[in-house]
Amino acid sequence: MRQFLAAVAAGALLLGAGGASAKETVIKFSHVVAEKTPKGQAALKFKEEAEKLLPGKVKVEVYPNSQLFGDAKEMEALALGDVHIIAPSLSKFNRFTKKLQVFDLPFLFDDIAAADRFQASPKGQELLTSMASKGFVGLAYWHNGTKQLSATKALLVPDDAKGLKFRVQPSDVLAAQFQAVGAVPQKLAFAEVYQALQVGTVDGQENTWSNIYSQKYQEVQKHFTESNHGLIDYMVVVNAGWWKGLPKDVQAGLTKAMAAATKVNNDIANNLNEEAKKKVAAASGVTIHQLTPQQRSAWKKAMAPVWSKFEGEIGKDLIQAAQTANATN
Repeated sequence: MRQFLAAVAAGALLLGAGGASAKETVIKFSHVVAEKTPKGQAALKFKEEAEKLLPGKVKVEVYPNSQLFGDAKEMEALALGDVHIIAPSLSKFNRFTKKLQVFDLPFLFDDIAAADRFQASPKGQELLTSMASKGFVGLAYWHNGTKQLSATKALLVPDDAKGLKFRVQPSDVLAAQFQAVGAVPQKLAFAEVYQALQVGTVDGQENTWSNIYSQKYQEVQKHFTESNHGLIDYMVVVNAGWWKGLPKDVQAGLTKAMAAATKVNNDIANNLNEEAKKKVAAASGVTIHQLTPQQRSAWKKAMAPVWSKFEGEIGKDLIQAAQTANATN
């Protein structure tokens, strides 16, 4: 970890000193999902807007589907300057700040609108700079959607998950979430999930409908539960030194392009998830299980201890601010 943070600092200095000297700045935007997902579409929108606003000054290269770097390497690549913009899931920042674990708490937000209100709040905006001391700065939040469960069997009550192996992102909160229902969490990179499901390395996973469909999980999982138990959102992150070293007009243009991309992402996320859900439901042999209010309550109660377990790391005030966002004014 010490070596990695040293690399972050070195990369920040290097990029800050020389990143803006070229006439045309090449910006590599790497992400791990398909182009048809909300994030994939938003990355392309960012490219379009940035090159339109800054003709001859920037060229944006977008690399989807882990073509350049996968989950395990993208933060290091950003620190070293091998990429310039990434948009990891909020769960990926666990080793840089514990505060962002708030987004992994199960059943925290009533819906995406509540998550949006929290992210736009002062507390939510403060989190964008919570990794500045480590050399990373967030430019925006991008919605993906709420998570659904899938497994080799129907998941209707918490006991149905007992003993099953579930793929999780590298998040201690998500690991604890499955341990709370007697399941076995296994941390795997996004690009490895399909094969792991196919060969039985894991029995199930959690993801949004758009990610489920674009990664073809319906080919290797036949039982899906519409649980909406958690959130998958992204933070668009840059190397702080590289960003600071850009000319002010380029910064301004990229900020404007990011705002346009964020609007595209958030506008289409819900529609893409609804379309993907229908396509998953239409796949051969697939069943989408709907939870009754009583079943949903049982899942929520079973996972409730996760909140208290991580309250000290996250901060009680932050959890309360997120909960407040559920109340529509």
